[in-house]
Amino acid sequence: MKLTAFTEADKELLMSWVPSAEFNHLWSGDRFVFPLDNEQLSKHLLCEQVTPLILQQGEKKLGYIELYHESESTYRLCRVLIGEPSIRGQGCGKKMVELAEEYARTTLNAKHLKLTVFEHNLTARRCYESLGFTVCERESGFKATNGDLWTALYMKKLIT
Repeated sequence: MKLTAFTEADKELLMSWVPSAEFNHLWSGDRFVFPLDNEQLSKHLLCEQVTPLILQQGEKKLGYIELYHESESTYRLCRVLIGEPSIRGQGCGKKMVELAEEYARTTLNAKHLKLTVFEHNLTARRCYESLGFTVCERESGFKATNGDLWTALYMKKLIT
């Protein structure tokens, strides 16, 4: 598996991986409004702080991840997604985060990684914890699409 640059040709695939408003919110917080569309993606990807990447195995594209430049030595992992439901839970997400960490450290000279995950997203949370991310803050009151209130966990990791 490897990470490659996200291209214009990848937009349709990414949009197809986001099937519902609740899933969209779980994946992107309030960054995108469902349904995800070309206009929203194009505008978001113009942000120079965003480094969008695709996880590939051979020619097959499996996932999407962003590195967001926060400061000279800090990047935030954002919008982490393994696309096809049939391959979730098989370690691809963990591998993608490991590859993103390596890319951040070696290519972007990052020293710290941060991320945010909703507390009830146990699969993602366990993945991040298994890779050494620790919770540094908790914030309640994020309104979900169905009206529920979600709690966000802010996590960090030193990668030097």
